[in-house]
Amino acid sequence: MKGLTEIEITPILDDMQYKKVHNLPDTPGVYFFLNKQKKPIYIGKATSLKDRVKSYFGKDLIETRGPLLVKMLKEARALDFKKTDSVLEALLLEADLIKKFKPIYNTREKDDKSFLCVVITKEDFPQVLTIRKKDLISARQGLAEVYGPFPNGAQLKEALKIIRKIFPYRDEKCKLNSKRACFNYSIGLCPGVCIGAMDKYCYSIRIRRIKLFLSGNIKALTKDLKKDMKALAKEHNFEAAKILRDKIHALTHIQDISLIKSDSFLTANSSKLEARNFRIESFDIAHMGGSNMVGVMVALVDGAPDKNSYRKFKIRGYKASNDPGALREVLERRLNHPEWQMPDLIVVDGVVAQLNAASAALKKAGITIPVVSVVKDEKHKAKGALGNKELGLKYKKEILLSNAEAHRFATTYHKKLRRKNFLI
Repeated sequence: MKGLTEIEITPILDDMQYKKVHNLPDTPGVYFFLNKQKKPIYIGKATSLKDRVKSYFGKDLIETRGPLLVKMLKEARALDFKKTDSVLEALLLEADLIKKFKPIYNTREKDDKSFLCVVITKEDFPQVLTIRKKDLISARQGLAEVYGPFPNGAQLKEALKIIRKIFPYRDEKCKLNSKRACFNYSIGLCPGVCIGAMDKYCYSIRIRRIKLFLSGNIKALTKDLKKDMKALAKEHNFEAAKILRDKIHALTHIQDISLIKSDSFLTANSSKLEARNFRIESFDIAHMGGSNMVGVMVALVDGAPDKNSYRKFKIRGYKASNDPGALREVLERRLNHPEWQMPDLIVVDGVVAQLNAASAALKKAGITIPVVSVVKDEKHKAKGALGNKELGLKYKKEILLSNAEAHRFATTYHKKLRRKNFLI
């Protein structure tokens, strides 16, 4: 069989169902192929329901999807779907529905024992961990909750980065009753239960909210946060209310770029990604002999500054002059914000050391983004570039503009901080 043509596929679904295929919404969601008993035999998620489902009806289906899903389509008699507000919600909903219905072609397409699950341990201060489905039986006794399995491990890890930034949680690296805080606490990814920075009651609320998130019930979670925010505001606890307000904002403005990029269908259809506005983020470090060391991030979208995305960073890890080390720190802290839109290109200022620092930060975060480093002469004029040559030539004007803007922003911030410290 060379593939299924539209003529061969039409009899699989009745006229009403076949029409549904061509009238699906261009939104994220989950789709279901049903058999004649109306039971799901295959469940999948989509960045675009319309594009994803139509891909099953192409002439090259056997080459792109394999003979097993061709067989599934022969058995399918109906199609259904559920829209979601984001790709992230589709990812969570897909896992929940696969666990509930156990569609035969989801488990046959790939050995689901290798799929990752998210687990919450049964402790006073529970850990949030990932574990292979095949290892669940041996670990089950110490677990309170299990979510998944998730068919796409890479996307699950990206989703957890989003969850953890909004709701920092404890993992296996956080040891209770420690004299020193774990590393994740220092970068804002752990609430510090290791050193008693959060008590058992408050952490239980945190875990309850993570459970709502992992269940895909983001609307209920947002409602819960709004209720608590209003109560805190009535008590004039405005600082705590602001923290919840920021979490609500993060939940309702989740950027799905990292999830979209790893979607197998969109990877094969890069024109979808190219239709997005091209985003460049440029980073620079400023200091005077290592004192008052700061870093900044500026963003350009299609060559125009996006000033709402500009960010300032006080360097924490270095007291003496170390531009590459400071740059790596800034990039690591920036990449710990998956709720911010990810760039298509990163620009740094410097030579090989700075380029390597940026690459190391990206590698640590498990993110692939091309990098260009702008090399300066003794008068601090741009004289060349290192890194991605193709993008360096294609976006030369934008790279130089973003680099100059980052230098201006960093210098202004450093001078302001230096004046403030002088007055103190």
